[in-house]
Amino acid sequence: QVQLVESGGGLVQAGGSLRLSCAASGSIFSINVMNWYRQAPGKQRELVAGITSGGTTNYADSVRGRFTISRDNAKNTVYLQMNSLKPEDTAVYYCNADGTAFYLSRNRPFDSWGQGTQVTVSS
Repeated sequence: QVQLVESGGGLVQAGGSLRLSCAASGSIFSINVMNWYRQAPGKQRELVAGITSGGTTNYADSVRGRFTISRDNAKNTVYLQMNSLKPEDTAVYYCNADGTAFYLSRNRPFDSWGQGTQVTVSS
């Protein structure tokens, strides 16, 4: 199986910055798409940003211009640089990845989620 571990969350004042990291491990052949989702209390989980293996990115309108997603394919790691943070950015942020893994000398698809990391932005 493929595991994802997020890090970098914490408490920051409005206007500050945080950098989230998500490292994938396991018998990975390739990762096609890596995404960051977030879920605030009382709200549905939403897609924040995504990036393909080729580097194509997409962002939620609420974070466009403030957040930047990037990935290091050699390290199977995705990052989310969050600048100009607002209190409404407070949420648990989850990493998601889909791709192909090895299993008994065969390839099989995977779709994995991290455990989440808390981001709290104070006013």
